[in-house]
Amino acid sequence: MRKQRSVPYSRRGFLQAVGGAGIVLTAGCLTEGGAGNSTANRSTPISILAAGSLNNALLNGLEPVVDASVQIETHGSAHVARMIDEGLRDPDIVVVADTALFDGPLTPSWYSIFTSNAIVIAYNEETEEGQRLAADPDEWYTVLASDEIALGRSDPKLDPLGYRALFMLELASRYYDTEDLVSKLLQRDQIYPESSLISRFETGSVDAVIAYRNMAVERGYAFIDLPNQIDLSSPEHVDEWYSTVSYSLPNGKKVQGECVSYGSTIRTMSDAALDVFNVLTTGAYLKQHGFILRDTFPAHKGDTPQHVEKEVNGGHSDSKNPTAMFQV
Repeated sequence: MRKQRSVPYSRRGFLQAVGGAGIVLTAGCLTEGGAGNSTANRSTPISILAAGSLNNALLNGLEPVVDASVQIETHGSAHVARMIDEGLRDPDIVVVADTALFDGPLTPSWYSIFTSNAIVIAYNEETEEGQRLAADPDEWYTVLASDEIALGRSDPKLDPLGYRALFMLELASRYYDTEDLVSKLLQRDQIYPESSLISRFETGSVDAVIAYRNMAVERGYAFIDLPNQIDLSSPEHVDEWYSTVSYSLPNGKKVQGECVSYGSTIRTMSDAALDVFNVLTTGAYLKQHGFILRDTFPAHKGDTPQHVEKEVNGGHSDSKNPTAMFQV
């Protein structure tokens, strides 16, 4: 099989901000975006519980352009789902980085798939080992196998990025026809909460991280783009590649490999929540923060209320054929 070349990418100085797997609460501001009564919208904040990889985009992309006060809290998506399922949080809007979590532990009657992402290898240009990755991006898996390099990743029990890192390495073992990269490269002491992972990476304690592309783009990290067969971004590779890997969450739920899919639903419906949801699922801020947009987004699944489909511009409803949502 012809191998696709891995390409190092660097955008230093674009936007420096620490993304959060931890709690971030913000009070929104009134600007030009959204619709509805501004006084009413600002008096009752819309609470959003979301995937940690969206933290920076929501704070700096969504919040400034909605006509409502918003409270944003971010964690790993599996943790988000568990908090709601156990009654620890009751947000107006929930956003997860893997729509499989909407098939348990969360079971909303409808949701919208609105963006995608890709797995990349981000590396620290200031460390000697990071520079080794920059010098030989096609052999990134060989460089990462070195005892000297410090690799970081998030927890697969709490975060889809964590189990997608496992998926990527399983697929890479097959793609590069090499030994099992999961057992060769991964150790328990590489796992950090997303916020701690980012800080360790930025201070040079970690030479490289398995990350989402948007995390690297919006923070200006150098990174290696991976072949489409293993980066979980391409709908055409779901059947032959992504679907061949899986991971079992602590609650016993088995998550199957597929395209990275971010989904959101409104749990407490109101005019203000619908306005925020509209911008959240259709806003240009997503592309600006490194997320992947397709013509089919947002794609509605389930018994989507008619006023949601009408309000959310460009929505595509396909409850009978979920895979159609990912067709380019």
